[in-house]
Amino acid sequence: MKRCGGVFSDIDGTFLDSDHKVLPRTIEAIERLNEQGIPFALVSARSPGEIYPILEQYGLRCPFIACSGGLILDENRQVLWEQGMEQQEAGEIIRWAEEQQLPLAWCAYSLDQWIVKDRKDPRIRKEEEIVGICAREGSISSLPEGDRIYKLMCICDPEKTLEIEEKLTERFPGHSIAKSSPILIEIMAGGIHKARAVEWLCRFWGISPRETLAFGDNYNDLEMLQLCRGAAMGNAPEEIRQKAEYVTADHDHDGIYRLLKELSII
Repeated sequence: MKRCGGVFSDIDGTFLDSDHKVLPRTIEAIERLNEQGIPFALVSARSPGEIYPILEQYGLRCPFIACSGGLILDENRQVLWEQGMEQQEAGEIIRWAEEQQLPLAWCAYSLDQWIVKDRKDPRIRKEEEIVGICAREGSISSLPEGDRIYKLMCICDPEKTLEIEEKLTERFPGHSIAKSSPILIEIMAGGIHKARAVEWLCRFWGISPRETLAFGDNYNDLEMLQLCRGAAMGNAPEEIRQKAEYVTADHDHDGIYRLLKELSII
């Protein structure tokens, strides 16, 4: 790249290695970007509460896009932009899934709360372990009036994920629905996806998305990878690697650092 106006990175499977840690060379890469005045932002399906521990553990201070594009927060954790679902709207999706007896565990995310039906569910316990925070057992109606839902997440058995995604997409065509891992399906308000939020942040920074580099590893990263100069991690599915402009090493082998060095960005 002749000029890099900014760098975006997905978190799970990209910024984090397979042990859910940030590699030392990845931290070094971010520090070098900061030294050069090149903006860096994380872009994730995670909620803000699931991103904060990563920033704090590694001493990072940067803007981030959460809930697959439903929220944009600055480096001071102030909301720059948001678009979520009304509580009634999100509740209807959950009720339908339960009526259909879809084999999944659901999660609902507001700006500062993570609501689940049953914290004892092994799938929820595993998710808590991965993200490092605890969910709150309850219902969407238990949230303060007016709080929006920025994401619903379905945790599925891997062999059922595609089937459930298809059923949800058919029943709720006006919503943004994307598979973010072999077991996770994300449901957002209509028109919400990572690329839309990246485009907003680029306008905020006064740069073109084509001047930026974006790293990702999964299907919910694809639009972002195509909007920017896209870099697929080596651990990404073959379909994602084929559609990206660049392919780098996997998330366990310094993929972000290596490509930034190769392109003489750092």
